Amino acid sequence: MISRRVVVAITGASGAAYGVRILELLAYRPDVEVHLVLSKAGAVTVRHECGLSPADLGKLVTVHHRPGEIGASIASGSFPVDAMLVAPCSIKTLSAIAWSYTDDLVSRAADVCLKEGRPLLLMVRETPLHLGHLRAMTAAAEAGAIIAPPVPAFYPHPATVDDLVDHTARRALARAGLRELAPPAWQGDLSREGSGPRTRP
Repeated sequence: MISRRVVVAITGASGAAYGVRILELLAYRPDVEVHLVLSKAGAVTVRHECGLSPADLGKLVTVHHRPGEIGASIASGSFPVDAMLVAPCSIKTLSAIAWSYTDDLVSRAADVCLKEGRPLLLMVRETPLHLGHLRAMTAAAEAGAIIAPPVPAFYPHPATVDDLVDHTARRALARAGLRELAPPAWQGDLSREGSGPRTRP
């Protein structure tokens, strides 16, 4: 039985593996209806970085929308969704969302989440950041978006790139409200307590 509905958008920034891993994790949840929007640039990046086609991603989701499909269900606030994640989120997409320039389905669906008060998480992928980027992130955050750049965590001692991607994807899903997909909680490390500052040899 479907109990939740999640929208995932993959845009043209580097880091397509994050969006793919999010889709894989959601595909294991029969209670989640997943709607995918893959931008044209996103499709190019997914193929280049992950060796996957739009058809491959379509197998992981419930509904695969075209980026120009402005009349799609997720373009209306009357169609309830529980969360939307843009993973990765290009600066172009961030800017469109920040200033309500809804000229494609990604930005329109995101705008719907903001106006309806639903979780919208943007995995903004760019570095270094200039002032225009920072202002766009501030504007999006002020409108209600969650700004979650895919910054890797090393405290879990990842052994592979896949480990890094998985941890970040799970953190994003948990922050968007799918707590059951969160990575293992940090239990603390007291082995170095009181050991004082350390220096490199």
